[in-house]
Amino acid sequence: MFKILYSPIFKEHKPLNYHPENPKRLDFAIAGLKAKNIWKNIVEPTPASIDEILEVHSENYVEKIRKASQIGFHYIDPDTYICEKTWDAALYAFGAAREAALIALEEKGIFLALVRPPGHHAGKSGRAFYASTLGFCIFNNVAGAAKLLETLEGNALIIDFDVHHGNGTQEIFWNDANVVHIDLHERDIYPWSGYEWEVGGKEAEGTKINIPMTSYSGDDDYIFAWHEIVMPIVNEVKPKVILISAGFDAFKGDGLATIQLTEEFYRFAGTSLSGYSLAVVLEGGYSIGLEKGLPAFIEGYLKGETEEETIKPSYEALKVVGKVKEILREWWEI
Repeated sequence: MFKILYSPIFKEHKPLNYHPENPKRLDFAIAGLKAKNIWKNIVEPTPASIDEILEVHSENYVEKIRKASQIGFHYIDPDTYICEKTWDAALYAFGAAREAALIALEEKGIFLALVRPPGHHAGKSGRAFYASTLGFCIFNNVAGAAKLLETLEGNALIIDFDVHHGNGTQEIFWNDANVVHIDLHERDIYPWSGYEWEVGGKEAEGTKINIPMTSYSGDDDYIFAWHEIVMPIVNEVKPKVILISAGFDAFKGDGLATIQLTEEFYRFAGTSLSGYSLAVVLEGGYSIGLEKGLPAFIEGYLKGETEEETIKPSYEALKVVGKVKEILREWWEI
């Protein structure tokens, strides 16, 4: 089963001048999906309620965003803009992520919340951990979906493969042992968090798994990390639904980082998760990553079969994965 939760309102959150996080991102994604004949089963999502957003964000922060949208276009920090339609788009994005999770719980398949503005850098009260800005994000959509699953199932599992660390998601669930958050990202770039030793608060140690990959890591490096860390944890948890914070800005040439992934990794990742029900929530990706990486991930899931290939991870990847495994063995069978 495959469905796309999408609304034209997501294009109404837009800058006055150039900004990498703009409505054309969705054009790239839709063009890529159409090219693979998987732009289908489109569902109009329902906007979230204020009470649902307050499950993950503070009342002060939510009110700040609401009032900022009433002012019209301006920047709330050096990276992140708001316009008069941002409030509506953000409510629909948050609602779409929750709805994707609910559908995934009811029937096995892959359910894509093709949303913007993105969300994984948004913490409880805005900026999270050491971040200087909100990193283009407004409300943490995947966190809303995780809260819903936690309420219904008692737990949730998130995999974030955006090139940037999902610091907002980690902050929101830092002390929550019921939410396992696995995050692969490029090391030492915005938001300057997500290191191996960040494993969760005292009551939740081991539930926050960070795999900070070195600059210029490629498909083999990511596939190796996925084999060695991601899948063993997924298969130990065996969740009914996996939430994917799906950024495609680690694709080679996408524009905002140095990781060199291609369709090969995304197709592999989708295939590897085909035994599970997925709620996929769009995060980053600004050009070719959305056009090529997103369809490859969905195709991999839908085909659900792969041939074992020999991979040759770099020495740097071996070191990172070895260090992460050494830390995590206290809590996981890896």
